[in-house]
Amino acid sequence: MSLKSKPTRTNGPRICGIADALGVVGDRWALLVLRELGFGVHRFNDIQANTGAPRDSLATRLRELEEAGLITRRRYNEHPPRYEYLLTDAGAALGPALRELRIWGESYAP
Repeated sequence: MSLKSKPTRTNGPRICGIADALGVVGDRWALLVLRELGFGVHRFNDIQANTGAPRDSLATRLRELEEAGLITRRRYNEHPPRYEYLLTDAGAALGPALRELRIWGESYAP
């Protein structure tokens, strides 16, 4: 893939799938949540422990990822109500991109 592109438009930002994707998963907690779900970690406390995300940030991110259609929530306990989180097809489709990001990070990130 070449990152070369056409000249920048003068009447507004360039329309770009990368920018659209970053609008959905472009922060640390979203990517780490998707990583954990891909590794088979499905419960809130385990996701929090493995990512280090603050509880409120994690709860917000899970809700946003669910609204975006990347994850789904399933109740596993009635009293008290407890949920686990699973990747949807759209969320699982990010697996190759996350693998490439990990490989890049292992090679080039400090």
